[in-house]
Amino acid sequence: MGASGEKWETVGISHSLPTRAKRGAVGGYLGSHLNQMDEKGRVTLPAAFRKNSDGASFVLIQVHPDALTLYPIETWEDVEKRMRDHLRRAPQRRLEFLALTSRAQEVTPDKQGRILISERLRSAIELHGEALLIGALDKIEIWSPAKFEEIVEDGPGDLGDVAGRLFA
Repeated sequence: MGASGEKWETVGISHSLPTRAKRGAVGGYLGSHLNQMDEKGRVTLPAAFRKNSDGASFVLIQVHPDALTLYPIETWEDVEKRMRDHLRRAPQRRLEFLALTSRAQEVTPDKQGRILISERLRSAIELHGEALLIGALDKIEIWSPAKFEEIVEDGPGDLGDVAGRLFA
């Protein structure tokens, strides 16, 4: 067995494994957490979402009309690369990208694990008092609890076919 282990060490491990290992045993952000927002617009990231982040920054952006998306820096770097590639192929989309990135902000959790959400972003998704933080695998979504409940009640439809393929 020793030779086998040495071979794997020589071949190497997937580049994405160290990043996944930083977030926890399952490798991504999972679950939902309802947290109070203070009067300044700060919300505490759940301990499970901060695990081993060591003060790392995130990018907070409104990608979808109803929620904010919080990208860890290593995930955001991939997003930036895709955006640059897309702009090279479609330079006429520049203003759309500027509108999107002009509302983005870099946030770093303080010692209590809180991030500050700007008034502009809070207003855009009608976020007041409480914030629902939802693990979305490689990123975190931040929702108004009422808006999330409203959308979930309408239901995403039948996920049977997708669930069968993903969780077989």
